Amino acid sequence: MTATTIPPVPLSRRVLPLVMLSPAVLVTLAIVFLPMAQAVWMSLHDYVLFRPKSFDFVGLKNFATALKDPVFWISLRHTVLWIAITVPAQMLLGLATALLLNQEFPWRGLARALVIIPWALPSVVIALMWVWIYDANYGVLNEFLLRMDLISTSIPWLANPDTALYAIILTLTWQGFPFFAVMILAGLQAIPRSYYEAAAIDGASKWQQFRNITLPGLAGVLMTATLLRLIWVANSIDVIFVMTGGGPGYSTYTLPLYAFINARTGLDYGYGSALAVCFTLLLLGFVILYLRRAGRNIG
Repeated sequence: MTATTIPPVPLSRRVLPLVMLSPAVLVTLAIVFLPMAQAVWMSLHDYVLFRPKSFDFVGLKNFATALKDPVFWISLRHTVLWIAITVPAQMLLGLATALLLNQEFPWRGLARALVIIPWALPSVVIALMWVWIYDANYGVLNEFLLRMDLISTSIPWLANPDTALYAIILTLTWQGFPFFAVMILAGLQAIPRSYYEAAAIDGASKWQQFRNITLPGLAGVLMTATLLRLIWVANSIDVIFVMTGGGPGYSTYTLPLYAFINARTGLDYGYGSALAVCFTLLLLGFVILYLRRAGRNIG
């Protein structure tokens, strides 16, 4: 029997996929990697906008300045709190919401549509809405707590350094939990119902079914959703900027916000870029560790 000779793939067919992908690659390079490279290059220079002709190379001086800057460490601590509280809170609230929406009840379709509203609203609208809720004079939150006799006087939630950051964390938790809810709900619907029926026949309780069927079935979804939200929450500055602008004092500063304020207010693009590069490297390292650990757990 003679061997069948496979004809070579024409050059046009081999090049066509690359041609089709090239616009997306070029756009990504233009709007992502080029600004990143520009930020790294700028971080190595002393570049203040009100001295536009002065662009002196200073090497790692801006990074050394950041390590000696007390506001940098304050912002880093707030960034860690910001991520460590917001992302798990969004995930837990989203998980509870998804489990509820996965049950049979009247108007379930409407509830599934309404739950996406916090995620769909613009961040500026959400920030302004929660500023009104937190207002010490006419805010809904203080009015509710006063009527319930939980507090005796109104609390200036956003003007108090001890409560401002946590108030914004609550706001972002409310805004971001629908993302987890939708992702987890999709994962729940992908788990075969036969698994639960077999477990129920074997006498497994609801908690055992959740621990041994639901959570393993959602592992991949939770890993992906958590990683995406971690990156988005870490880089989020719009809600903070609108609600407090970083104040009172430095009580709601995060590293991305501190970098933005240095560049926008101080016009120090060299130091602001160095802060942004530091934050990017820290976030990249954390993401790599997360992916390795999560990959081992799933495997």
